[in-house]
Order: sequence, then structure tokens, then C-alpha cells
Amino acid sequence: MIDLAEDAPSNPLLRLGAQPIALTAAALFLLIAGVTSIAIWRAYTGSAPEADRVVASRQLQARTAQASEQLVEKTKGLEATQQESIDQLQVVQDQLQSVKRLLAFQQADTKRLSEQVATLNESIDGLRQSFASARATEAETPSVTRRKPARHRVHASVRKRSRG
Repeated sequence: MIDLAEDAPSNPLLRLGAQPIALTAAALFLLIAGVTSIAIWRAYTGSAPEADRVVASRQLQARTAQASEQLVEKTKGLEATQQESIDQLQVVQDQLQSVKRLLAFQQADTKRLSEQVATLNESIDGLRQSFASARATEAETPSVTRRKPARHRVHASVRKRSRG
């Protein structure tokens, strides 16, 4: 058999486990010393972290509210700018439609005038051809000299004198 009495002094953990009251007292002493040192530190520095946290959270809330208000204002400004842009775009679209209608009217007018010019050119060509054929007909037929009445001859000679 193994003797437990001999192993106990060699293992210090077993010795502490054997005295739970001393272990508990030491832990309690360390805990009280830590709390006391924190209290002394807070009293010496004059600030409590809870109060700092409250102040910091209030400042953060104020900044958040201010940023939110700024975002709302900027959003409203963007909405107004967007509406102005939409209105300007509508005006430009209306002007474009007017220009398109005017262009279509001018194109129709130009087409009508071109057709009229083409008709006039055809009429002029027809008149030239008829005039040329009338000259050709006069050239082929022997010319018969007709005497003008005397009254016309006198007026013609008077006109020649008055011009010269």
C-alpha cells in the first residue's frame, strides 16, 4: 500500500486544499485590496468612469442628432435640386418637341416648294419647246410681206425721230 502521509508534504497544492479557510481568506483579502485600490484611484483622479460614459454617450447622441439633421437638410436640398432638374428637363423636352414640329413643317414646306419649282421648270421647258417649234415653223413657211396701213407707218417714223 501507498502511504499518503508521505506524498502530502511534497505536493503544495494538496497542502492548500487541505486548508480551505486560509485559501478563502487570501482570496477575500486580494479582492478587498483590489476594490479599495480602485476606490482610492477614483477618489484621487476625481472622475468616475460611469459619469464619463454618460457624458460621452450624451455627446454621441447629440452628434448623432446633429448629423441626422444635416442629412435631412441635405436630402431636402437634393430633392429640390432633383425637382429643378426634372423641371428643366421637361422644358427642354417641350422645346425639342416644338423644334421637331417646326422642322417637320419646314420640311413639308420645302418639299411643296420643290414640287412647285419642278412644275415651273417643266412649264418653262414646255414653253421653250413650243417657242422653238413655233420658230422652226415660221422659218419653214415662206414669209409673206404684208404692208402695214399708212397710219401705222407714220407713227413708227415719228417714234424713230423722237428717240434720236
